[in-house]
Amino acid sequence: MEQEILNRLQAQEELLQKVYASTEKSRKYLMWTFWGTVLFFVLPLVLLAIAIPTLLSSFSTLYGI
Repeated sequence: MEQEILNRLQAQEELLQKVYASTEKSRKYLMWTFWGTVLFFVLPLVLLAIAIPTLLSSFSTLYGI
């Protein structure tokens, strides 16, 4: 009886290790997806928000508006 319990605990431990490994892979994937989104979407929006007023000011000065 005791050996059966130990076998089940060992099997559960192996499954927990597999679940942990899978969870870590998912976490890393989501982290890289987040940083990719920030780098390729949010950062250009912020840069445009800074650049557009400067460009409009330059054009208005150029054309005397």
